[in-house]
Amino acid sequence: MDRCIVLVDAGYLLGAAASLLAGEPSRSRITVDHAALIQGLREQAESETERPLLRIYWFDGAPDRVPQPEHRRLRVMPRVTVRLGALTRSDGRWAQKGVDAAMHAELTELARNRACSDVVLVTGDGDLLPGMMAAKEHGVAVHLWAVQAADGDYNQSEDLVAEADERRVLDRTWITKAVRAKEAGGVCAPPPVPRPEIAAILSAPLPESGLSASRERPADRPRHPADAGERAAAEERLPAAKGVPTPKDLAALRAPGAQGGDRQPATATLRWSSDKGWVDRPGTATEPPEAASMPTLAQLTTAEQRWADREEDITTVGGDPYEVGQVFARRWVERLGDQVHLQKLSSMYPRVPHRVDGELLRYAARFGLLAHKDDQIDEHDRYAIRAGFWREIDVRTDAEHAPAGD
Repeated sequence: MDRCIVLVDAGYLLGAAASLLAGEPSRSRITVDHAALIQGLREQAESETERPLLRIYWFDGAPDRVPQPEHRRLRVMPRVTVRLGALTRSDGRWAQKGVDAAMHAELTELARNRACSDVVLVTGDGDLLPGMMAAKEHGVAVHLWAVQAADGDYNQSEDLVAEADERRVLDRTWITKAVRAKEAGGVCAPPPVPRPEIAAILSAPLPESGLSASRERPADRPRHPADAGERAAAEERLPAAKGVPTPKDLAALRAPGAQGGDRQPATATLRWSSDKGWVDRPGTATEPPEAASMPTLAQLTTAEQRWADREEDITTVGGDPYEVGQVFARRWVERLGDQVHLQKLSSMYPRVPHRVDGELLRYAARFGLLAHKDDQIDEHDRYAIRAGFWREIDVRTDAEHAPAGD
């Protein structure tokens, strides 16, 4: 049939784009506008083949073949079909399993059934050579696309290049329409406005793989005069290797006799979102009664809202941990009938009540967050999730108290 089909090896496309833009093939170093990328692939394929697009097949790996946030967004886009292989860890490195075999099977079947006249392959792996040859034998024109190599050399199998009917290189200009490099050493989103009792947490050094967006403070929010001094003192006392300090670490910092002599007054004891090692208010062994009565998002959500939430999660929520925390908090606040709960919650900062916190983390788990990374739970994701939650709560609390004329 006079139609074109695009088969994309996402590992190759995004890994090569990361090498080109960020200097290393890690996909965590780039951000991708998947809608723009799919549109670019479609327009380029239809222009080059002079055939209308039938479908784009997106082949990628995922842990246990469980769709990740980007896969959920992609598979609801028009003319896009997602095929997932496994993502396994071996010798400290992640590797795709079954992706090449799936691409080979799809290419061969499409050609045998004469589903298209032209097929575009975005891949570099020579394992696809037999499938390419079989497609040509069935009368299909094979177009091979490469991503511009960072070093100017080939990043594709020479056998694939030799066997292709047509060849194109997607250069930096084309790639940057949908892909950009993250700023080195950045953080994924601004943390909540610093408060004295949590300044040490915000000043703790983070590893390069941690949060990746701006730390800018809103211009209209006052800066606490003690923040700069506390940040500098905390950085001297907290070992860089530990990353975000635990509640136990901070409790030790604030204890009598801690170095620097700048411990918090007794009224500013540490409260934290973890159930392990947190320091409660003086004279209280458990959460305050108002925390136990705090409604959960599930209790505030109707069946219709639950359906709409799932649609939003699939189509618009990107899965960044900070963003996930914000989305959860926005829904919770908007559905509160009694805004007194919002004031109570704000007074508990930075501890999220146990029931709400558990629900927040379960929601984050839907996006593949909190998973085991390098055989350890990623505490930086947990921190970013709660930071996003508190930033949204702060914004909503300020809005409740804003003068009517503002």
